[in-house]
Amino acid sequence: MKILVTGATGFVGHYVVQWLVDHDYDVVATATSDEKAKKFAWYDSVKFVACDYYSEEKNFYEFFGEPDILIHLAWKGLPNYMMRFHLEENLPAEMRFLRSFAETRKTKIVITGTCYEYGVVNGCLSEDMPANPTTVYGVAKDTLRRYLSFLAGEYGFSWNWVRLFFLYGKGQSPKSLLPQLDAAIERGDTEFPMSGGEQLRDYLLVEKVAEYVCRIALQDAMSGVVNCCSGKMISVRQLVEERVSELGAEISLKLGVYGYPAYEGMAFWGDVSRLHEVIDDA
Repeated sequence: MKILVTGATGFVGHYVVQWLVDHDYDVVATATSDEKAKKFAWYDSVKFVACDYYSEEKNFYEFFGEPDILIHLAWKGLPNYMMRFHLEENLPAEMRFLRSFAETRKTKIVITGTCYEYGVVNGCLSEDMPANPTTVYGVAKDTLRRYLSFLAGEYGFSWNWVRLFFLYGKGQSPKSLLPQLDAAIERGDTEFPMSGGEQLRDYLLVEKVAEYVCRIALQDAMSGVVNCCSGKMISVRQLVEERVSELGAEISLKLGVYGYPAYEGMAFWGDVSRLHEVIDDA
């Protein structure tokens, strides 16, 4: 079985590739930079193909060696959630890319989506809830999901849309919350400015996210949307406090410096019933 992973050098992607390599799958990995890919331990265990599919038009199914499964993680321009290029530039390129696999009827297509597709809602979010995104990124992703569903209806291939919630772990963007905290501690800062920290969020370690993405991709029991998350909530303040304690650091939290994003609910987490049903069958 040949598995193509896009965005292979990204935060989630390089963990997905490593999980597949560790489990002896035939992996074709792709991203835009061969030099970046060479830094990962899995490089010599996969076929790496440098490609910018946004700027190229070809039969990508044939170009990547006719994969049995596509795990599509790539997306440009994050975390600029409100920028129009998600719709105007990214979405058309994504549609072209997926169509070359869909038309073969031979490749299972698995794509990562986002909890931002749900919009500004609170509580436990299930896959059966209507999508109501309020960010340009969320609208673009949800539109791609609908397009994928239409393609699947037309061509009859298997697919999954894996909605990610909040991730953390080694290799995360330095602009993310915990890496910023780690950097402040390393600098010897006495205070860490942040929001009030009252938001309740669903966080999951990136290694576990990668495992779930792979196991969803490898199962045949269920097509459609699957939440990929912990199913538990933790306040942002508690998350930060636990990190400070873990590192044994002496730094005070300066709460309320930043406001809460208008495009997020204050307290939400994912329903993991479908996730566990799927991965138990994988």
